[in-house]
Amino acid sequence: MHIHEEAARCLLCENAPCTKACKNGQPARAIQAIRFDNEKNAWRWLKDCSEDDLIAAEKACIHYDQPLRIRELSCILKEMGCEEPATLPDLGITFCGIPCENPFFLASSAVSTNYDMIARAFEAGWAGVYYKTICKMDIQEVSPRFDAVGKKLTSFIGFRNMEQLSEHIYTEDLEIMRRLKKSYPSKVVIASIMGQYEEEWIELAKLAEEAGCDAVELNFSCPQMRLAGTGSDVGQNTELVATYTTYVKQNVHIPVIPKMTPNITNITHPAMGAYFAGADAISAINTIKSITMSPKAVVNGKKTISGYSGRAVKPIALRFIHDMATNRIMKNLELSGIGGIETWTDALDFILLGCRNLQVCTAVMQYGNRIIDDLKLGLQTYMKHHGYNKLEEMVGRELPNFVTPSELDRETMVYPKIDREKCIGCGRCYVSCQDGGHQAITFGDDRMPQINGAKCVGCHLCRLVCPSGAIGLSKRIAKR
Repeated sequence: MHIHEEAARCLLCENAPCTKACKNGQPARAIQAIRFDNEKNAWRWLKDCSEDDLIAAEKACIHYDQPLRIRELSCILKEMGCEEPATLPDLGITFCGIPCENPFFLASSAVSTNYDMIARAFEAGWAGVYYKTICKMDIQEVSPRFDAVGKKLTSFIGFRNMEQLSEHIYTEDLEIMRRLKKSYPSKVVIASIMGQYEEEWIELAKLAEEAGCDAVELNFSCPQMRLAGTGSDVGQNTELVATYTTYVKQNVHIPVIPKMTPNITNITHPAMGAYFAGADAISAINTIKSITMSPKAVVNGKKTISGYSGRAVKPIALRFIHDMATNRIMKNLELSGIGGIETWTDALDFILLGCRNLQVCTAVMQYGNRIIDDLKLGLQTYMKHHGYNKLEEMVGRELPNFVTPSELDRETMVYPKIDREKCIGCGRCYVSCQDGGHQAITFGDDRMPQINGAKCVGCHLCRLVCPSGAIGLSKRIAKR
């Protein structure tokens, strides 16, 4: 059994029946750990379970098809073991001079729209919130306004939304932020704002500061605004980005964080406009303009272009973060990374490319605030195993390894290496190499693939399509 495939079947139930039926452990928490790339820590929630506990948990599983094989999962996790160090590294880090207990914030979105939901997030362990964008416009949302792409089992890879800004009167939102800061003084509350002209940007920023907000984020990037000259229309215009950032910086004393749009070829142009206007940091990215064709997402017979998010956009977000982090002019500008963060490994990628702050939206919409447990634990475990004492020691560590395509090594190659013990003889590598590669794999009656070194170019398509992880890397050698 592959533990990740089995864990992916879990419905991630609220008040999970399997755990309720288990007297001495938490099967649901162990499975959640596997689901969010934290399998090395999963055994701790099953180690005290008896056989009767596991049988009861399995019987209680309410999966719509077949119950999860909790006993088998337990056996595999027991063999893997679990290190439980006495102490784990602290995740505290400063962002724009603001002390943060960890880098994980709720993004300005549907997950940050009222006091109660944000309070629950704070109680769960999130360090801060970018409150859903406030404005003085009349916001009327459509129904339905969400759509999912690549939905398999219990999750989707992409998410499209047609949501705009906060529907509350801005004074109500400001009062909510004031209450949040009073109730949770150690948490970070950042107001996201959007104006239609200079005076509105200034007014909203000053009101946010008066409400006790720790910083203000300038939404230059919402892709589905009804009114021209707002949202991503601003983020695509370097002059407007610089102008509005300047006005806000001149009128408040708290940090100012422009939020960039990905709906542009070169994000460094508007980012530099913000930098020269005095921005304290940059948030990136907002959602990507997109179209889905599902009839379930039609609004009274009509469709529109709107924002795309989720794990599918993460490589694009990382590219934009890299572009800003490696810009020599903006090298000291702090970055808040957004786009496809679901597990601690996703978060690590953004940190290694230079982010000191991370924002999450779509994953919380799918799985709830509870993902913060594995975000923190996974990152702390990684730090412990790699000798990092402080989170900021990892910020930007991968940037020196990025070069231009012309600088990449083109004189050597790495052959794929087949592990006969793991190979199940499915032939997927053969099919892909024949029809999409270099016809370098043979596949006979013994159902064991063979690599032809004279034809193989080391592209590793075979390794990527292998379902059993049977294809790995050999040593790098000079090309023939």
